[in-house]
Amino acid sequence: MTEIRETIFIDGKAIGFMAGQTIMDAALSARVYIPHLCHYPGLAPSGNCRLCVVEADSRTVAACTTQARDGQQISNNTAELNAARKAITQMLFIEGNHICPSCEKSGNCKLQAMGYYLGMLEEHFPQFNPHRELDASHPAVFLDRGRCILCGLCVRASREVDKKDVFAIAGRGADAHLIVNTGSGKLGDSHLDVHDLAANICPVGAIMFKERGYVTPIGERIYDRQIISDVAFDEHVPEQKGDERR
Repeated sequence: MTEIRETIFIDGKAIGFMAGQTIMDAALSARVYIPHLCHYPGLAPSGNCRLCVVEADSRTVAACTTQARDGQQISNNTAELNAARKAITQMLFIEGNHICPSCEKSGNCKLQAMGYYLGMLEEHFPQFNPHRELDASHPAVFLDRGRCILCGLCVRASREVDKKDVFAIAGRGADAHLIVNTGSGKLGDSHLDVHDLAANICPVGAIMFKERGYVTPIGERIYDRQIISDVAFDEHVPEQKGDERR
């Protein structure tokens, strides 16, 4: 029996969806790109990054957390929304230590790719230059909180998929920060494994593998070859693994 599909309209394009799908799920299924950094298929949506904000029936909503409704008229690719997304991306850059030429994640970084996609040519806002703890206590993985954008992907992946609950976000507002759920607060005392989704899902350079730098040369990396709007439709494969694949 064929499942009944209803219809939403994104920038005038009719898109069928199944009951229970969010606007984001329906859009990606139809290969319509809505910018995002904190969304990952199979993980509970969080609405952290706010890049996926769209206008649905004249209301501003997060596409990743809003259920699709039959007949919805949705604006996504507009100058106003993309300007707001660009400003958010600029703020993410200056709030952390995102110096692309010196970062091993360059070319595989979703934040960097988003900047290119949105036409970000400069940071616009004054740099924060934060000094945050770098945790190198794990034998195979290091954690650079200075690059963390608080997307919550590692938190949700560890809790929902790996079933280890290694990470959490503590504090609120400007005091929010990524923590490790161990008595010492050190990654080396956790059960994190290089094959865990939580170790492979970070969209920036906050969670990286030791002794595996430049396995794939710059120029041959994911976003060196494709723009982020094309990669978003591919099956999600971790960009880093504990083996030779990147």
